[in-house]
This record gives sequence, structure tokens and C-alpha cells, in this order.
Amino acid sequence: MRNQFAPAALVAASAFVCASLAIADPAPATPTYSKDVAPILNKNCAGCHRPGDIGPMPLLTYDQVRPWAKSIREKVVRGEMPPWHATQARGVFSNDRRLTDEEKDTLARWVAAGAPQGDPKDLPPAPKFVEGWEIGKPDAILTMAKPFHVPAAGTIAYQYVTIPTKFTEDKWIQAIEVRPGARSVVHHVLVFERDADGKPAPPPFTQLVPDMKALAPQGRGGEGGGAPQFPGTLIATTAPGTNAMVFAPGDALKIKAGATLLLQLHYTANGTPADDETSVGVIFAQEPPTREIRTSAFMNPMLRLPANAADTAIDSAIRFDQDVHLTAIFPHTHLRGKSWEYRLIYPDGHQEAVVSVPHYDFNWQTYYVFAKPLAIPKGSRLEATAHYDNSVNNKFNPDPNIEVHWGEQTWEEMQYTGITFYVDQPAGLPVTSASVR
Repeated sequence: MRNQFAPAALVAASAFVCASLAIADPAPATPTYSKDVAPILNKNCAGCHRPGDIGPMPLLTYDQVRPWAKSIREKVVRGEMPPWHATQARGVFSNDRRLTDEEKDTLARWVAAGAPQGDPKDLPPAPKFVEGWEIGKPDAILTMAKPFHVPAAGTIAYQYVTIPTKFTEDKWIQAIEVRPGARSVVHHVLVFERDADGKPAPPPFTQLVPDMKALAPQGRGGEGGGAPQFPGTLIATTAPGTNAMVFAPGDALKIKAGATLLLQLHYTANGTPADDETSVGVIFAQEPPTREIRTSAFMNPMLRLPANAADTAIDSAIRFDQDVHLTAIFPHTHLRGKSWEYRLIYPDGHQEAVVSVPHYDFNWQTYYVFAKPLAIPKGSRLEATAHYDNSVNNKFNPDPNIEVHWGEQTWEEMQYTGITFYVDQPAGLPVTSASVR
């Protein structure tokens, strides 16, 4: 017998399916450059990818971005761009450059859809930059007295150039940036503050590995020549992947009245002669700081990398002699460096990993700035281990058949860690009105 209820059941089922389709999540809209992609690139890429900066091409407009769409997707998917090499969770470092999963997905879907421009009316405001400066317009710019000529070829010894600050009073610095005059031939610049005696203030730690007191003093003085024995207190750096330092409100770095800046400049010939005139820009603190930011470093200049050795570990370690808060760590090796690990061992014996860089990249060196400064009680040890590949498997290795030692040039090696910190104090800093802008 025919089921007299079948038509009614079919109608009901159809109604249910239609209702289900009606309330299902709609397919995500196709991303467009104007509405979805430009905000991501403006926030994460434009700082480097703009005229006159380190990025090889500008990425500020649709016409500039469109030819590179597939390349951008590939670099993002592989994690090569934006460059970031520490493995700690997102949120540990305030300068974490990694894109979110949502941002990566948006870029991938945009390229898959043919990289549409969308409605130009959806474009966000264009990012604003002060030409040449990440920190904005500096309050003071300190520049080399004369340019240094970089030849088209050959090895250039590190240059040491002094710049008088002519500050008549102590200055508290909220932001500091090094601006190379000819970025294409400047590998890195270290900026030291030198008082009248040229000696840096003693750091709040003792180096344990290696014992630096056992090492013979090295270096020679001289403008434009060899390294002075006491370069001063490191206050600023520029290198591929790192540059400006901007301190949190209430934190500031002090440059003393009458101080001189000493610049260590590493030039690399690239086939075209150039003249470099590097500058240092600073922004003064608007209010008296409550914490003085200090910088220092520890290293292992006794490193030895055997020829054809694929994995050599080199250690260094310091013990803190005061309570401090660590605000940033800067690992540095050359072409044979492949990874870094930093461990903090507390006085009670427990330890924790604070920075892990399993795939170090000499071309993208980074100050890892803690979102929450790391409290380090007196007596704690900070240990650093760098791993090196001096074998033929390292495609960047200049010569795997030689034993490698410490040296300034890129075909030599370093095991160097820069640190930024403040010493804990029971009371605020005694700051005079002359110390601020």
C-alpha cells in the first residue's frame, strides 16, 4: 500500500535541510588587498620594506605588492618572513614579529584568489614614517665628522670613530637609533658611551665561563684604527635585523654630560665604492625615569671550532652580583653559528630556559625583548650555549677545512651575548630637571 504520509515527510525533510543551510556559517569572503592585506603589511612589513630601508623592495601600495604576492605567501608559509627565530610562545617577547595564524591564512587565501585589489576606499591610512628613522624625528642627531670611504673590494678593518656629544648636562634617553649613511656597505655598528677616563661602569655580574680575568688585555687605541682597550659602555647597535631601541615609559638610558660616543663600524665591500657617514639619533625622556636601563655583554673569546666539525658547542656564563631585571638578550655569532640556548639557574638550584634559537640566522640578528622583564635574584647564573657548524654541510661556511677562532671578520667567529637590564633599587632614581627634555 502506498505511503500516504511520504509527500508530507519529504516536504518536512526538505524544509529542515533548507533551514539548516540558511543558518550554516557562510563561506568566508575573499580577502582583498585594500580591506584585508594592506593592514597586515602596514603593521608587520612596511617598517623595513620602504624606500631607503633594509627591505629589498617597498610594500606600501597595491602596485608594489602585487608582483610579489606569490613570493610573500611562500615566505610567510615557510616562516621566513617576517624574520623571527626564537621558539618561546607568542607573548613572551614584546617585539615578536611572527604573524598570527589568522593573518597567515588571510594572505594565503588572498593569493589563491588571484590577489584582488578590492575597493581602494577600504584602504587603511598609509603608515607614516620619518625618513630614515624608526623612532620618529630625533631630538638630537650625532654624526661622524667626515665620511668613511668604502672601496669596491677588499677587506676593511673595523673602524673606530669618536663623536663628541657636547651635552652640558646628563641626558636621559627614551629611544636611540643608529642610522648608517650607506646601508649597503655597513654590516653593523656598535655605539659606546665614553666618560673622561674611557672606562665603562662595572657591570652587576661576574663572568664565570670563561674566566675573563685570566685573559691578557687586547686591543690598540687610535682613531679609525684598532680597537681601544676600554671602548666604553655599549648603548646602541645596528645590524641586519635589529636597530632602534625604544624604552618603556619610566625607563631610560643615561648619557653623561660631556660624554663622547665611540662607534665601532664594520664595513663590507660589495663591488661598488661608497661613502658612509653614520649618525646616532636620540629622543630624550619627557619625564624623570624611575629605572635606569643599562647594557652590557658577555662572551667566549676562547672559542675553537675544529675543521670539518658539524656541531661544536661553545659555552659562556655569568653570575649576577645584584638583583636585576633582564629586559633583552641579543645573541651573536657569524656564518658558522647555527643555534643558541640560554638557561637561568636560580640560587635554589632550579633552572629554566629563557631563550631558545634553534635556527640562528646571521642575516637577521635580533634583540629579544621580554614583554615582562625577567626578575633575576642575586647569585643566579645565566648560561649561554652556541652551536656551530664548521662542516661542508653548512652552505654559508667560508672554508670548512680550517680551524676557526675568535675574530672580527665574518669568516672568523664570535660567541657574544648582549644584554639589557636594570638593577633593582629600593627607591626611585635621583633625577634632576636637567636630565629630561
